[in-house]
Amino acid sequence: MLDKTIIAYLDYLKYEKKLSTNTLKSYTYNLTQFNKVQKNPINATIEDIRKFLYQKDANARTTAHYLTVLNSYYDYLVDENIIKINPCSNIKQPKLAKKLPNYLTIEEVDKLLDIKLDNPLDYRNKAMLELIYATGMRVSELTKLKLSDLDFYEATVRVTGKGSKERIIPLNDIAIKYLKIYIDDYRQELLKNKVSEYVFISHIGTVISRQAFFKIIKKECLRCGIKKDISPHTLRHSFATHLLNNGADLRIIQEFLGHSDIATTQIYAKILNDTIRRDYLYHPRSKK
Repeated sequence: MLDKTIIAYLDYLKYEKKLSTNTLKSYTYNLTQFNKVQKNPINATIEDIRKFLYQKDANARTTAHYLTVLNSYYDYLVDENIIKINPCSNIKQPKLAKKLPNYLTIEEVDKLLDIKLDNPLDYRNKAMLELIYATGMRVSELTKLKLSDLDFYEATVRVTGKGSKERIIPLNDIAIKYLKIYIDDYRQELLKNKVSEYVFISHIGTVISRQAFFKIIKKECLRCGIKKDISPHTLRHSFATHLLNNGADLRIIQEFLGHSDIATTQIYAKILNDTIRRDYLYHPRSKK
C-alpha cells in the first residue's frame, strides 16, 4: 500500500497540477517502485535515494526520470511543511547523451507521399502528409488546424503552437494543390452532413485524432516499403533537416518549428555536420 504522503502528492498532481493521464501513470509507477524499497519515504536520506537510483542496471535516461519524480515529490513535502529539506537537492542528474532525431531522406519522403488516390480518405491522407512535410508542424497542431487558419491567397497557414503562440508558415504549391482538392471535393463527403471548423475529418465525420494520423503514417510506410521506425514527428524532423541541408538559415527554421530556444533547433545542425563528415570519407585522401 502506498504511503499516505505519496497518495496525497498524486492527488495534488491530478487535481491541482492537472497532469495528463500518461504522466500521472508514470509518476505513480515510479513512486510505487520507490515505496516498495523505502517503506517510510519521508525519512529517506540522500544515501537511501542514491542507493535506490543506482541499484539497478537502469540507463541514464531512466535514472534521470526517477530522480525528477522523486525531487518533485520531496519539493511537495517541503512546501507542505512535512519535511524541512529535500534529500534529492544535492543529487546531480546523470548526463544524457543527446539523441539525434530520426528523419527520412528526400527519396523516402517522395515514396511516402506517392499515394494512390482512389477515395476521399486517400485525398485526405495525401493532403495531411503534404502539409506536415511542407510546414514541419507538430501532429497536435495539424489535427487542430481550422479552415480559417489557411490562407491560399497569401500561401500561408497560421499555426497555434505550445503556450497558444501563433506563427505563420509559408505553403508550397504542392501542399496547396492537394489541400484545395481535399477541401473542395472530398471533405464534405467525410463530414456526412455534419458541420466542423476543423480541416481534417475522420471516417466517422469527426475531427481526426493524433492516434489516427500515427496509424496512417504506419500504413503508408508499410505500403511503400520504408522500414524505419517513424512517427508523425519524423516528418517534422525531415522538414527541418532538408531545409538546413539546402541552405536555410537556422533562425528561420526555428521560427517555422516554433522553438522558443535556438538550442533546440541546433540539433539539426549536428545532423548536417555529421552528414558532411560522413560524405567527406569518400574523398580519396580522407583515409591514410
